[in-house]
Amino acid sequence: MSTPADHSTTLSHEEGRRGAFSSRRVFILAAIGSAVGLGNIWRFPYVAYENGGGAFLLPYLVALLTAGIPFLLLDYAIGHRHRGSAPLSFARLRRGTEGLGWWQVAICFVIAVYYAAVIAWALRYTFFSLDQAWGADPEAFFFGEFLQAGDVQVTADVVPGVLVPLALVWLAVLVIMALGVQRGIGVTSLVLIPVLVLAFSALVVQALLLPGAGAGLDALFTPDWSALTSAPVWAAAFGQILFSLSVGFGIMITYASYVRRREDMIGSGLVVGFSNSGFELLAGIGVFAALGFMAEASGDAVGDVVDGGIGLAFIAFPTIISEAPAGALLGVLFFGSLVVAGITSLISVIEVVISAVRDKLDTSRLTATLAVGVPAAVLSLVLFSTTSGIYVLDVVDHFVNQYGILVVALLSMLVVAWVVRALPVLGEHLNVHGRPRVGTGWRVLTSVVAPAGLAVVLVLAVRDDLAAPYEDYPTWLLLVLGWLLVLALPLVGFLLARLPWRSGTHLDGPPPGSDPAAPLHATSATDPNRPGTGHDEGGRP
Repeated sequence: MSTPADHSTTLSHEEGRRGAFSSRRVFILAAIGSAVGLGNIWRFPYVAYENGGGAFLLPYLVALLTAGIPFLLLDYAIGHRHRGSAPLSFARLRRGTEGLGWWQVAICFVIAVYYAAVIAWALRYTFFSLDQAWGADPEAFFFGEFLQAGDVQVTADVVPGVLVPLALVWLAVLVIMALGVQRGIGVTSLVLIPVLVLAFSALVVQALLLPGAGAGLDALFTPDWSALTSAPVWAAAFGQILFSLSVGFGIMITYASYVRRREDMIGSGLVVGFSNSGFELLAGIGVFAALGFMAEASGDAVGDVVDGGIGLAFIAFPTIISEAPAGALLGVLFFGSLVVAGITSLISVIEVVISAVRDKLDTSRLTATLAVGVPAAVLSLVLFSTTSGIYVLDVVDHFVNQYGILVVALLSMLVVAWVVRALPVLGEHLNVHGRPRVGTGWRVLTSVVAPAGLAVVLVLAVRDDLAAPYEDYPTWLLLVLGWLLVLALPLVGFLLARLPWRSGTHLDGPPPGSDPAAPLHATSATDPNRPGTGHDEGGRP
């Protein structure tokens, strides 16, 4: 019979093999780095403007408190208690739920493949900003000279101007991932997150000094209170929060598994949640101040120049940079911020896959990094350094975000809350070292309010896509790279769940000694209410 000392030794060896963040501060910065990505900069300002301006901040705050942070804490609890990647943590929660973890891994692999391309574009545009290489027509330059995008079709025609920066992005990511959890992800976050905050703050200050900045801020923050009676506005708030916090698709489960056992995960979750929203608000101020200048310079209303996503970053902002005083500095700050935010998010996405491979196959860090990163890089280069890359990226991003992440997040939450009924145990775990404590309110928000919000967002998304083809793309493109891809992800996930785990992997409940909410021998099969014990009701899929 093993002793507590034996359990401690086993767990220390496992944690040493997987890697860990050196401190709570490093974990928080890494989690913020994952949450603060491209969507914070180019998605939130547009979503806020389109959904009531200043009035949108009310449903946004409600969504943060009732869905975003509760869901974030759920991911933290699963990963921190079960000490594994998403698949391993779900397997330890209940053996039959392992497929949900692999579904999340499959989603992260797809996201990593196309997300790197946008970072490569931003990297190239950082240097374009120095001499405004896009000329008098940024839109024609972006789609024509830069991406060489023609008709909507899939081609193999390579665009060297995208191939080279994309290869550099993947090289940097592979080096970071090979260095490990602390020396790679941790150190990168310690350096890049302060750089991002300083660079973007400088951008905001410069944008606020531009003529017309006040008109832009008025357009963003003037409240349309009637929007509060609109269900799509509330759905947009829930969607923005859940997308931007990186919850529901394995990232925060994985990162939490690298945190030392006696850490305050609740306080960390609050810091990450509010930091993410604070950066989104900062991004809104900077972007709309710049759009206000653009509107004044062109003689248009602010509403006529507002755009989001790729249009904002690679068409509207180059126009602003060309006309603004010290435009080169503005451009370097803006596109440099996109690169930094993108890199910190990309390493979190690819880490979900690497961690799962290491747990499943017991490989070294370098082997797993190469096994995951090289195929991802090759696919990325093949698909997105071609003249059809922009169209492939747009379709895949839309469907994976709308239906990949949303569906697996909703099902994961419902399974944990209502099938496994693990919320009481997970709440107990958070409360051991966490403050403020979570209780019935958190369980209600996680099991009812957050899933309801997700369901509404999902229903509205399906309604919109069935009403009209997305961006009027050809049906075959939407079918192959959209709907069929979304259906393939869970199939791949549950097939991977059938592969055997490495010899010696502890699957029945959390690793011995890893749950501070219970004694070291608390994997007793006599407690039917404790998930992941000897009562394997679900079985492996």
